[in-house]
Amino acid sequence: MRPYCLGLTGSIGMGKTTTAGFFRDLGVPVWDADAAVHRLYAPGGAAIEPVTALCPEAVGPNGIDRAVLKSWIAQDETALQRLEGVIHPLVAQDRMAFIDRTDAPLVVLDIPLLFETGAEAQLDGVLVVTVPPETQCARVLSRPGMTRAHLDRILARQVPDAEKRARADFVIETLDMDTTRRAVQNLVEKLGAKDA
Repeated sequence: MRPYCLGLTGSIGMGKTTTAGFFRDLGVPVWDADAAVHRLYAPGGAAIEPVTALCPEAVGPNGIDRAVLKSWIAQDETALQRLEGVIHPLVAQDRMAFIDRTDAPLVVLDIPLLFETGAEAQLDGVLVVTVPPETQCARVLSRPGMTRAHLDRILARQVPDAEKRARADFVIETLDMDTTRRAVQNLVEKLGAKDA
């Protein structure tokens, strides 16, 4: 039987990674879109051939060089859309393979660009993690090498937090660890009851 598929998303700095960890702590299998891309970009990964066709200089013995891709995207305004056109379907295949091989009643699918890629259509529910804008900004700007201009560029490519919350089935505010952990536990119990 197919598990209940809960999508986990939230804008940068909202606590998605921490929240995913709380699900793992409770024994819930978590699929991570960023880790899937890492596998696809590794030597022998499924993205090597299509990326070679788009940007040959980005591919070397260590797989796909993200810095070269970033430079290519900065120089060619069509590059990101073309890259996403080949990567998003491969990521979706990886996600489906994960779902197919699990026998757990609930899985969490950690998808940063969930609404942006239309992934909610394949999910049973969506959880959005959120914090107030000033907390988000403080968290992100504390990261090494992060600037306000870079944060603004990232946010411009993401569905706004208010819209994500409006479209979500569940929302958890991640202001502190204990409250977030309890909210995750309550949600797991609630969704576990759906399958009973």
